[in-house]
Parts: sequence; structure tokens; C-alpha cells
Amino acid sequence: MEIGKIERLKGEVSIPGDKSISHRCIMFGSIAKGITEIHNFLQGADCLATIDCFRRMGVQIDETDDKILVHGNGLHGLQAPSDTLAVGNSGTTTRLISGILVGQPFESKLSGDPSLNSRPMKRIMTPLTEMGANISSVLRNGCAPLYITPSTLHGIHYTSPVASAQIKSAILLAGLYAEGETSVTEPTLSRNHTELMLREFGADIESTFSLEDTSATAHIRPCSELYGQKIMVPGDISSAAYFIAAGLIVPNSEILIKNVGINSTRAGILKVCEDMGGDISLLNQRTISGEPIADILVRSSQLHGTIVSGEIIPTLIDEIPVIAVMAAAADGITLIRDAAELKVKETDRIETVTDNLSAMGCDITATEDGMIINGGAPLHGATIHTLLDHRIAMAFSIAALIAEGTTNILDSKCVDVSYPSFYDTFEKLL
Repeated sequence: MEIGKIERLKGEVSIPGDKSISHRCIMFGSIAKGITEIHNFLQGADCLATIDCFRRMGVQIDETDDKILVHGNGLHGLQAPSDTLAVGNSGTTTRLISGILVGQPFESKLSGDPSLNSRPMKRIMTPLTEMGANISSVLRNGCAPLYITPSTLHGIHYTSPVASAQIKSAILLAGLYAEGETSVTEPTLSRNHTELMLREFGADIESTFSLEDTSATAHIRPCSELYGQKIMVPGDISSAAYFIAAGLIVPNSEILIKNVGINSTRAGILKVCEDMGGDISLLNQRTISGEPIADILVRSSQLHGTIVSGEIIPTLIDEIPVIAVMAAAADGITLIRDAAELKVKETDRIETVTDNLSAMGCDITATEDGMIINGGAPLHGATIHTLLDHRIAMAFSIAALIAEGTTNILDSKCVDVSYPSFYDTFEKLL
């Protein structure tokens, strides 16, 4: 994909459904009783992998033009898959479905593509094993393929070393099948879609917060059944982030982004944009299916550097590549800290962001847990090595809009993982 510098972006766009919520709709609907009706489901490769896994376990899932219908098998109605469950490039599928599979009375095996199979899975294997699960790394390297055999689970209280919705969700889902209460404490609250949605499905779940520090604890107890729901998936703020950034850094721009989820555990990028001097307004705020939603109006702004660190990091971890692009366009220095989690994403995003922004002429230095960006210097076109990381491809497509000359985004098709219509959406704003 070749992209050149442009003079402005104007118009209105709608964003595909939230990836995290789309995954959970399929999973929770599959183990619920009755039909779950899903609107604005994200038809990305990762979410389609989740559908495929549950179809392989006997769940009927119908796809129409405007909705997905999941005919749930009930909490104890999944069937043994006849083959390996293929999770593609989806870490969310792998980690969350493991929490469900350890409670099943059959064997299962999970495997993904080479990138997925190099990502760390001990972070879920350790707590699930503490619950009594039989889950192992086939290659004994702490990564997928994972092999799971039946066991009897018991509740635990797990203190997670990092704020991670995937770790938390895997444990809570296993807790549905465990004896007694299961709880997870994280140093700060990670995205809470699992807690909100399981409550809607009828789970016995609650959240508590420490008054002494920033920690948060989710508690779940076994229940006899979950029940199908009707869900409207909000637009994905991680996908909206690229258009927020574009609207801020491309001169003479004004973009209205419709129906975006602004859950506080996900919306850290809005705070960062505000701290950088961005002109952003939230319009038509409302709550649908338990999730807060708004239209986001963005106008071109002269940004300045800021510090991104601490408890805000879990609320914007997927947006850091595009935040780095905004920082490159901003005056002054931006410090990104406490983000070592970037090293275990689809790529080492500290390295891929640093390498590619350096190639475009940005003064950027990688650190152990983030980066230092001295912004404001003009960017120039370059060849961007995405390493098949969808968020790198999209972030640097935004950088290309303000760079002199032409930027070549290698393997740009990888955006299909989370946003298949990404480049088409841009056509509406030119």
C-alpha cells in the first residue's frame, strides 16, 4: 500500500464493532442457554477465528447481513472438537477460550499461526493450573500449541502481576466451572468488558476497588446457567484511534466518528489527546447494552508533548503505536513509560514503532518499557515494515498522511485482523 501526504480530511465515519466485545459475545453466547443476537459484530479475522472454534464445539452460529445469532449450548453443553481449535493470530481467542476449556469434560488443543504460537501463555497457564486445570504447552516453551485435559477446578484468589483483561477473563471464565468463589486482583483496573457482559448474561459477579491503592478485584461464583442476550456492539475505540489521530495531525481537518465505545477502561487515548492539546468533543453520549457510547468530533490541533505512564497504560495499550505517531507530529518531548507489555504483542511494538518512526526521520529512542519521542521535525516517506502487525500498519498509514513523499506500507493486508475496511473508510474522508 502506497500513501502520500494529503492536505485535509473531512467527513463522518462509522467504526466497525469493538473487537474485545465481539469476541466475548460469541464466547458467552455459546455457553449460555437460548439465543444471543449480536449487532455490529466485527467481521475481522480474529473474531471469525472465535466463531470457528465454537462451531467446532457444536454451537450453531448463523451469520446474516445485519446480525449474528448464537444458538447457545448452555454452560455444560459444549462438545468435544474433532480436531485442533485454530485460533489464527488471536491472543484474545486463545487466552479467553482456555478459561472455558479447562472446565470441560473433554480434551482439546489450541494452536495458531507462527506469531500467535510465539506469544506468552504462562500468564494464563499459571493461575489456571492453581485452580486445578490440566493445561500444558505442547512444546514446553510456555507458548501455544496448548493441550487441555479434563480436571476438577476449585476457586482461588489470584493476584495478577500485570493489569490484563485477558488474564483476568481466563480466570473468571474458569471460575464459572470451579467449586467456590474465584477472584482476581490487578494492580489497576484493566478493560472490564467481561465483568459487564457476564453480569448481563446472569453470572454471579461483582467488582471491588481498594481505597488504599489503585487495585481492583473481580469476584465470580459458579451459577447454574447463563442466558442469551441481545447485544449492540459499540464501535471499537482502538479502531477509532487512527481517525482521531488523523483528524488531529492532518491540517484543516474535521472528522465526526459515530457510535464509539468510550468505556473508561478503554478510553485512555481521549485523555492523552486532551493532555496534548487536541480539540476533541464527545457528542450524543448514551449507554447501550451496558456500555457507554458517544460520537467523537475531532478537529486539527497543534499538539504538544506529554507523559504517558502509570495506571492509564492498560486503558490505551493497543493505541500506543498511533499515540507515538501523534507524538512525532507534536512539539516537544513525549515520554511513554510502564508499557513493557508492548513487547509481547503481535510484534515487539517498542521495537517496531521505534524502527519505523526512525525510518521516517523522527527523533525517537526505545527504552525498556516505552520510548522517548522528540517531536516536531518533518517526517518523510519510507518503507514501513509492519511484520504483519495490524496496529503497526494502521498507525503508520496515519503517519504517511503528513510525511513528505510516498510511504510504502508492506503487508498492509494484515489490517484484516481487526479492521478489514480500514483503507476503504479513508476514501470517505478525502
